[in-house]
Amino acid sequence: MFPNLVGAGLVVIGGGIGLGKIGGAAMEGIARQPEAAGKIQTAMIIVAALLEGLAFGALILGA
Repeated sequence: MFPNLVGAGLVVIGGGIGLGKIGGAAMEGIARQPEAAGKIQTAMIIVAALLEGLAFGALILGA
């Protein structure tokens, strides 16, 4: 039981780090090119959704 909890914790931490990096990079890109904000935001949301789906899948498989 304990190794499963460690794996679940690592999945959650990894997903959080990934989402933070995606958000930070998107904000930096929008700050550099404000005219491309719509495209950057759309791409960020798609990638974030895929990352969350991957994290949830790993969390369910690990539990």
